[in-house]
Amino acid sequence: MNEIYVSTDVETDGPVAGKHSMLSFGSAAFTADKRLLGTFSANLNTLPRVIPDPRTVAWWATQPEAWAACRQNPEQPQVAMRRYVAWIKALSGKPVFVAYPSAFDFPFVYWYLMEFVGENPFGYAVIDIKTYAMGLLRKPYRNCGKQSMPTAWFDDVPHTHVAIDDAIEQGRLFCNMLKYNLDQASPRQLLDPAN
Repeated sequence: MNEIYVSTDVETDGPVAGKHSMLSFGSAAFTADKRLLGTFSANLNTLPRVIPDPRTVAWWATQPEAWAACRQNPEQPQVAMRRYVAWIKALSGKPVFVAYPSAFDFPFVYWYLMEFVGENPFGYAVIDIKTYAMGLLRKPYRNCGKQSMPTAWFDDVPHTHVAIDDAIEQGRLFCNMLKYNLDQASPRQLLDPAN
């Protein structure tokens, strides 16, 4: 079965899954050759008895358009997450979660999946784009932010802080990185330079 790279971005009201609410999330499913198979997005009602993080609230005050977008037509999390699982399972391949940074996005998606559906179709198949860049650029992790990546890896698409827009943007970035990697020496050549 082919892998499907499910680039995902979340917007939240704080940094800790379960302690803070996921306000919105978007996923864009790509093949390795950058074909967009489909997208999923949902705005969610906040968790009961959860208090937003004051620093995150202050940041949202600087992003009024993105805030308005993530508060349109919110759904109950259990409804949205059931729809999300059905969408993932309908993909024509094995899903791999892709994010930038996955250490932030995946814990929220994982917590919501387990809390509201009781299953996680990704397992622990998770790729962090910055870590992948570290391997390709052969630099320390903290020197591999977007500002240090080759401009050829980026498509001309905006970063809006609207979850689905950012999921598509980073999915395209990942696929460009994947192509760059696959265009380099084959694994056999890397293991045996004499060939």
